[in-house]
Amino acid sequence: MKLFTFKAPSSSGNGVHVGALDATGSTAVSFTRASRGDARFASMLALVRAGSAILDEAQSILDSHPADAAYDLAEVTLLAPLPDPPRFRDCSLFIEHLAPAFLGMARTLAAAAEDPDAEYERLVATGDFGRPAVFAERVIYYNADHLSVSGPGDEIVAPPDTHHVDYELEIAAVVGTTGRNLTAADAGAAIFGYTIFNDWSCRDLQTEVMASRLGPARGKDFDGANTVGPWIVTADELGDPYQLKMSARVNGETWSDGSSASIEHTFEDAVAYLSRGRTIHAGELLGSGTVLSGSPIEIGKRLKDGDEVELEVEGIGVLRNRLRLSR
Repeated sequence: MKLFTFKAPSSSGNGVHVGALDATGSTAVSFTRASRGDARFASMLALVRAGSAILDEAQSILDSHPADAAYDLAEVTLLAPLPDPPRFRDCSLFIEHLAPAFLGMARTLAAAAEDPDAEYERLVATGDFGRPAVFAERVIYYNADHLSVSGPGDEIVAPPDTHHVDYELEIAAVVGTTGRNLTAADAGAAIFGYTIFNDWSCRDLQTEVMASRLGPARGKDFDGANTVGPWIVTADELGDPYQLKMSARVNGETWSDGSSASIEHTFEDAVAYLSRGRTIHAGELLGSGTVLSGSPIEIGKRLKDGDEVELEVEGIGVLRNRLRLSR
């Protein structure tokens, strides 16, 4: 199923619903309305926490829903499918992106120098902009702000202290099981579904604060910085998440092309690692990190005010947003 959170048309009360696409792909079926007050369908987080068995009930509703629970997809407003995850961690599961991204950050830092090329060479020679070996050895992650989740169609307004914002083309997994010490074999069953993730990044701020060696911090921390959507595709429907074409377009022009087949660590690896001696919770979001070529800083391009960014992942869909930079 493709599950999403949406606002119904104003003529229908404009309430927030949890639902899914019907077989035609053009109708949004509201589980919230069809279930007549069942708390398990009150929000996406409640649905995920209800466990995998609820998907059978959801499918039954989808197959035979009351007429007042159906809406034309073109008339509803899609929101972030999981707007209130209890935790959000972005993992470096793709690692090929890191080397060109770090070099791109060195180039950005050197741009203000009197001789940018010489300063770039000096920065690279320090060794601070290489990819540390630890990224290949284990799942590296940082805690993203679970209170700054945005959704499809939202305008992304950059904070006033940045003038260099990038998209990052990622997949995010939704954890469906609360557990501890899950093995890699168990971890597959613990993944509820997948969505697209745009990890908006203020490169000028990120380059400055990463000199602290404490992570991206303010460089990836602003209202709406974590965009997910347009929906969650359940694991059983998506199939193999490691054979998906991934692309990004800016104003209709393709800037990024990649494949999830290039992943270094799987989501199962991440679940097993994150639950080792610790509790992982149903409803958590786990970002994949950026696929190779999946960000403008790698390819010498730069977003400008008003650009429309579309991230597309095969089998999931298209996540579309417009960027606003301070003038």
